[in-house]
Amino acid sequence: MTLGVFPFLAAALVSLASATTITMVPIYEPLSLHGTDGDEVITDTGEALQATVMARPMALTGALPETLVDSIGSPHKIPTNNPNYKVLEANLLVLCNIGLTAELSGDGLHVRLDVSKLAIPLEVDLTSRQVLKLAIVAIRKTLEEYQKPQTGGLTVLIEVIGVDQVKASLADLSAKILLPGGGG
Repeated sequence: MTLGVFPFLAAALVSLASATTITMVPIYEPLSLHGTDGDEVITDTGEALQATVMARPMALTGALPETLVDSIGSPHKIPTNNPNYKVLEANLLVLCNIGLTAELSGDGLHVRLDVSKLAIPLEVDLTSRQVLKLAIVAIRKTLEEYQKPQTGGLTVLIEVIGVDQVKASLADLSAKILLPGGGG
């Protein structure tokens, strides 16, 4: 092999490494409304809370639907035009130290909400159960959007892990969700 081949090989490897697909998708997140004047929004869980589930656009690359679920737990500083709004983080999963992972297997998508480090900050006027219910709504809504163009259904197994004696009652929020495909 001559030395002239190495630059071509290096360029080909760089090209392959950067040949990833970037997709713009809506990611629903459980958001705290602390620091706003929004009084008790009626949420998708049917409760009046100072929290909500909303979508934001994200440009993602990686394995779908796993990356979608992982992104629900990403930090979210809400943009504002008001200098008095000083909230640095609004995503309840980040604020409350709840881990979120997803893994696709033969029997569906396994989503794990890890509550082992769960701690509700004083400014967040919610219970652990309310935060987890909002997170489950965010997971469901994000995956419903993903499923719209899919031809097959998706089974989603949501498991609350990291429970101890104090958090044992949260394990009953584990759920199995069947999402049909919307595409034809």
